[in-house]
Amino acid sequence: MFYKGDRVARVVVRIDIDASVERVWQELEALERHINWMSDAESIAFASESTRGVGTVIEVETKVGPFRLLDVMEFTEWVPHSVMAVDHRGLVSGTGAFTLESTSAGTTMTWVEDLRFPWYLGGGVTALAAKPVLSAIWRKNLRRFAATV
Repeated sequence: MFYKGDRVARVVVRIDIDASVERVWQELEALERHINWMSDAESIAFASESTRGVGTVIEVETKVGPFRLLDVMEFTEWVPHSVMAVDHRGLVSGTGAFTLESTSAGTTMTWVEDLRFPWYLGGGVTALAAKPVLSAIWRKNLRRFAATV
C-alpha cells in the first residue's frame, strides 16, 4: 500500500553489448549468477520452486553504502531474448525490467526501475538522493555484465 508522500524514483541505464541477444539472454536468465555482476547484490536465494520464468521469486540481500535491505522480487514477465520484468516487494517497492534489443553491432540492454520510497524513509527526498546513486551503481553493473558475455 502506498501513502501520500511516497515518491517514485525512475532509473534508466543502458549499454551496447558486442554479442547477440541470444548470448546476452543466456547470461541474463541465469539469475543465480546476477551476484557476479551486481555489486549491490550480496546474495540471491530462490523463494519459489521455479528458478526461471514468470512466478519465480528471489530474495536478494542488497547493500548500497551503509544501507542494507532484503529485496524480494517476483518475475512478472519473461520473454526469452526480449524482456525480463519484476515486482519489488518490501521496504522499497516498485517495478523493474531488463529489455534486450538486437542491433547491427550486437545488443542494446536497457535496465529500468521505478522504485517507491515510503514517506517514513524520506519519500521524495530519498527518491531524489537515490536516483543518481543507483544510476551510477547500475551503469557499473551493466559494464560488469557486458564483460561476462
